[in-house]
Amino acid sequence: MQDNQALIVVDVQKDFLETGALPVKEGSQVVPVINRIIPKFKNVVFTQDWHPEGHISFASSHPGEALYSMIDVSYGQQVLWPDHCVQDTAGAEFAEGLNTENGVCFVKKGAHPNIDSYSAFLEADRKTKTDLAVWLKSQGITEVFVCGLATDFCVSWTALDAVDEGFKVYVIEDACRGIDVNGSLEAARAEWKKRGIKRIDSSEIN
Repeated sequence: MQDNQALIVVDVQKDFLETGALPVKEGSQVVPVINRIIPKFKNVVFTQDWHPEGHISFASSHPGEALYSMIDVSYGQQVLWPDHCVQDTAGAEFAEGLNTENGVCFVKKGAHPNIDSYSAFLEADRKTKTDLAVWLKSQGITEVFVCGLATDFCVSWTALDAVDEGFKVYVIEDACRGIDVNGSLEAARAEWKKRGIKRIDSSEIN
C-alpha cells in the first residue's frame, strides 16, 4: 500500500451488469476481483454515471434514431445508448456486493443534460473538468490504477485523461470488462500502448 497510488473504480453499477439496461458481458465478474484489490490501496475512488432523464446520450431522446447509432452534437460524435444510470434509480446504484466502504472519493459524471461523460476527469466536450485530478494531486498521488466498466469506453477515457493530467497509469485488465462496439476494445488498447499506459493483472498488485 503506497501513499502515492490510487485505485479508480469506474462505473461498476447495476445498469452495466448482465441484467442491466446497458449490459456489459460478464460485467458482474469484476466485482470479486475489485473487492480483492481494494484493501491494497489507501486511496480508492469510485465513479458513477449519473444521468438526468432525457440525457443527450439516450437514443430515446432522439426520435427516429437507432440504438448505438452515431449523431453529431455540439462537441462532436455521440453514440446513442439505451437509457441507463438515470439519477436516483436502481440502475444507477453500485453493483450488489461491491465494497464501497473504503472509498475516499466519489465522482458522479454525465450529470449535465447536454454533455455525455465517459471519463472521470473530463466530460465529452473535452472542456468541463471534474474535481478528480485536483483531489488526487492534493493527496500526493502520482500513479493511478484504473478498473471497472466498460474497458473500451469509461475505463479507457479515464485512463487516457489521467495520462494527460500527468499521472502514471495502469489498467487492471482482469478487473474490467468491455462492450467492444466496432473494434473499440482493440482501438483502446492500441491507444494505451501509444500513450504509455501499462496493462496489468490484479495478481501483479502488491
